[in-house]
Amino acid sequence: MNSEQPFPDENTSRELPRELIDLGQRIAALPEPQYRELEQAYSRVVDCVRRRRRILELVQEALAQLRLDIKYLMFDLEVTRQERDELKAELDEINPDGFSSL
Repeated sequence: MNSEQPFPDENTSRELPRELIDLGQRIAALPEPQYRELEQAYSRVVDCVRRRRRILELVQEALAQLRLDIKYLMFDLEVTRQERDELKAELDEINPDGFSSL
């Protein structure tokens, strides 16, 4: 068994799934030859899980920003349509026949 504990535990790593933490604890309890054999593979899996978690967070942030941008665009579109309709109404009042005065 190894005296160092490179594996995350429940308190130090909340971003990892419970099953992965359990696996790390079981690997840490193995005799030295099996421990050394699995340590690198486990570390790569932990790095991959953390990287995927960060990517997921970035995607979620991007989606939230996109939703907000769409709301602003929809608001702008509605205001633009209202302004267009008001200007059309004003033009119709000025020139009810619809002919250009040019």
